[in-house]
Parts: sequence; C-alpha cells; structure tokens
Amino acid sequence: MADIPAGFLDLLTQKKAFASLATIQPDGSPQVTPVWFDYTNGVIRVNTAKGRVKARNLSKGAKVALSIMDPDNAYRYIQIRGTVTNETVDGADAHIDSLAKKYIGQDTYPWRGPNETRVMYEITPSATHTMG
Repeated sequence: MADIPAGFLDLLTQKKAFASLATIQPDGSPQVTPVWFDYTNGVIRVNTAKGRVKARNLSKGAKVALSIMDPDNAYRYIQIRGTVTNETVDGADAHIDSLAKKYIGQDTYPWRGPNETRVMYEITPSATHTMG
C-alpha cells in the first residue's frame, strides 16, 4: 500500500477535484472516465451504477489508475495506481449522496435512475507520482 504524500492530501480530502479513472476493457484496451471520489481510511472510493462500462471493468482485484488534477493549478496533480480491494452495494446509495453533497451541494444524487443499483468500489493505492 502506497501512502499519499502529505503535500497532495488536499486534492483527495479538501478540494472538489475530479479524478480521471482509467480501467482496462475485456479486450485489453484502456477506458477513462471522470469520476467523483472520496478518500477515507487509506482508500479511494468511487461509485457507479451496475451495467455501466466502468462497473463492468471494475471488480475485486482489477488494476486501475487515477489522475487527479488540482482545480486551482492544472500543473499540480497526483497520479495513483492501485487495485480494487472491495466492491459492494451496501452503503453505495448513501455514498453517492455524500459525493453529491461534496461536489454539487445537494443532499441527494439527482441523476439516479428508477431501477439503478449503485455500487461502491474501494481502491487501495500501490504507487503514486506527483507533479507541482
């Protein structure tokens, strides 16, 4: 497990920075999606709905990378490589609501589909690279 450098923790805990999440498709090609995230207990948590591309690419043990750019300084960023270490629907609805509060100031995620099942993924960092 890699530690997040102290000088970059603000990008994970204080700022409304988006992460570009890179996953690997079944054919081996990369796929990148901007995502909301949070950081707690040494893991990065992301959330999506079952059936979406990133949900199909994210499973326990999957290797991923995230690039998180400082919204106030595009030349300052952290890249994190890691492994999905947990996948759960338990608490995923509450998690997406907490991300909606962080990113758009709304108590409830406004784009939830009527038959949507939310999934939360925990990513344990294995390596980091920083700039700025």
